[in-house]
Amino acid sequence: MGLGSWKRRGRRTLVAAALTTTIAAGTTGWASGHEQRPLTGPPPGTASWRADDTLGTPLPDPATASPASMAAFFHGLSARQQHELAARHPSVVGNLDGAPIPLRYEANARALRAQKARARADAQDTTLTPQARATARALAERCADLLAPDRRILAFDPRGRGQVAEVQGDVRTAAHVSVIVPGSDIDLSSFDRTNDVYGTPAGMADSLYAAGGGRTAVVAWVGYTTPVGLGPDAATGRLAEAGAPRLARFVQGLTAVGTPEPTVFCHSYGSVVCGLAASRLPASDLVVLGSPGLRADSVSDLHTRARVWAARNDSDWISRVPHVELLGLGHGTDPTDPAFGARRVPAERAQGHTGYFAPGTDSLRAFTDIATGASS
Repeated sequence: MGLGSWKRRGRRTLVAAALTTTIAAGTTGWASGHEQRPLTGPPPGTASWRADDTLGTPLPDPATASPASMAAFFHGLSARQQHELAARHPSVVGNLDGAPIPLRYEANARALRAQKARARADAQDTTLTPQARATARALAERCADLLAPDRRILAFDPRGRGQVAEVQGDVRTAAHVSVIVPGSDIDLSSFDRTNDVYGTPAGMADSLYAAGGGRTAVVAWVGYTTPVGLGPDAATGRLAEAGAPRLARFVQGLTAVGTPEPTVFCHSYGSVVCGLAASRLPASDLVVLGSPGLRADSVSDLHTRARVWAARNDSDWISRVPHVELLGLGHGTDPTDPAFGARRVPAERAQGHTGYFAPGTDSLRAFTDIATGASS
C-alpha cells in the first residue's frame, strides 16, 4: 500500500472516530445517555443461601458453581427438597442457571409476590418522598403484571433498573429454542411496553413464537444492564463486557437442563453483548439485527461453532453509525459487510431500527426459518 493510501485510510479512521465521539457525546440531535452501573455477581439472597445447612452439606455457591454442576446438584435432590429450597430462597433459585425450569417458575412467582407486597407497603409509606412512593406503585403494578397466570417468568431481579426473562412456549419439550437479547433502553419497566412493541424483547418473542406456530419456544432475556440513550455507554463496550458472562451463563443453564442449543437473536447493542459472549455460547445460530458491530473483525474472530447471520434494512439509522473501534469507542466491523463473513438475512420489508420482527416482513420470515431449522 502506497503512502497516499495510508494517509487516506488514516484520515477516514480519524473522521470515523470523530463521528463516534460526537455520537457518544450526544451532540448529533439524538438523546444523550446516562452512565449506568452494571449489575454483576450472583442473585439476590445469595448470602442466606450460602448460610443454609439444612441439607447437612454446603449448597453450591451461585457465584462459582457452573450451570452444569447446578443441574447435577438439583438432579440429586428429591422433589420435596427442591421445593423447600425454592420456598426458602426464591430469589436465588429463580435466577439460578442450571436449576430445573419449572422450579424457577415457582421460585420467581414467590419472589414476585413478595416484591409486590413490599412495593405496595412502600407506596403507602408517608415517610417516603412522593417520587419514591410513585416508583413503588409502578413496581407493584409491574410485579402484578408478571404474575398473570399465563406468564412464565424464568428470571426476576428487581435490583437497579430491574431484570427479567420470560418464556413463550415450553422450553422443556420444544424441539427448538430461541433467545432474544435486546439493546439499549430495555429493563424491567420497558420489557413489554405497549408503544414500539417490536422494539421490546417481549414483543419480539411474541412475534417469533406466533410466526413459528409453536415450533420454537422463545425466551425474552433482559439479564444485563443496558445503555440508556445514545451516550458513552452505547458507544463503548463497558456494559457489554459486564453482560456477556451473564448471557453465556444463562444459555449454558438452558442446555444444562436438557434444552436444545438455541438460536440467539441479538438486537442493536445486544449484538455487542452476543459478540463478546459468542465463544462461550452453546448456540446453534447467532443472528444479529440492527447491529453497530460485534467487536470482531470477522466471523472467525468470534470463535463460535454457531452459524452467524446478520440483518439490516436501509431505513435503519444504525447504518449511519461509523463501524470503527478506536480508543474504546465504536464496535468494529459492520456484520452485514460481506467481508465479515456472516450469512445475510433479507430485510427489505423491515422498517427502521425496531421493525425486524414486525409481522409480514421478510426478516421475520427468515428469522422463523432459522429458529425452526428450516434454513440451510
